[in-house]
Amino acid sequence: MPPLRLMHVHAHPDDESSKGAATTAKYVAEGVEVLVVTCTGGERGDILNPALLEDERARTDLPAVRREEMARAAAILGIRHEWLGFVDSGLPEGDPPPPLPEGCFALEDPKVAAGPLVKVMREFRPHVVTTYDERGGYPHPDHIQCHRVTMEAFQAAADASSWPEHGEPWQAAKLYFHMSFHKRRFAALESTMHAHGLPTSSLPARDEDPFSDGRLTTFVNCSQYFGVRDDALRAHASQIDPHGPWFAVPLAIQQAGWPTEDYQLVISKVPTMIPEDDLFTGLREVPLVPEFII
Repeated sequence: MPPLRLMHVHAHPDDESSKGAATTAKYVAEGVEVLVVTCTGGERGDILNPALLEDERARTDLPAVRREEMARAAAILGIRHEWLGFVDSGLPEGDPPPPLPEGCFALEDPKVAAGPLVKVMREFRPHVVTTYDERGGYPHPDHIQCHRVTMEAFQAAADASSWPEHGEPWQAAKLYFHMSFHKRRFAALESTMHAHGLPTSSLPARDEDPFSDGRLTTFVNCSQYFGVRDDALRAHASQIDPHGPWFAVPLAIQQAGWPTEDYQLVISKVPTMIPEDDLFTGLREVPLVPEFII
């Protein structure tokens, strides 16, 4: 059997390390081919690590710095990586928020912006695709647009009449939303920290979506790769404070309190049963010949 293939579609460099990175490392270790597609270069991001606020290169050429950070994270995770080439929209702030900048990713027509992703999907031929829910995981305009573009590309990649210049059609078998930042997880971590006599004030902010718990379908046990996830996060040094909230909960507490990364199964072209413990449930039992189309 040829290897299974997994594609993650993310909005910015560092998203691949903060969402589903331990899952990624687990599957890479098992021989799954993993491709991360990053829609934008994070050009309008800020320096979020206080230690780099005075770094001359980070202040004057953050896009180049973020590309180098992405390359280091990809090497740590053992993945292939593709840039889609769209321009970061930034996170508008204010009341009311200012208009988005002209030419940014979030203002693209999703049907048009899906074209480059269709090309990558048809070239890589993933069996499973992951992205964000309709909220974007959190309401950043690029994350919401990433959701829209991925949903459009997932369907268009299988349609021979769509984007014929981008290769032979390919129907991925399953599509998931990342759902790891949810109330059940935070409650379990809080309980585990309390049981070990640790303060719970360091826990990150809870998920704002009151319906996230009811959307959970798939729980991938990947706790032994939480350390790899943290190393990949630290590779994004301009965006991640190594002394900040991402690392406030001890690794052993995370592994004991909630050892999975979690997903919502949205589309499946193969039989499965909920809850799942594997993104490839239903796919390990069928012959995956190179021409595999569902």
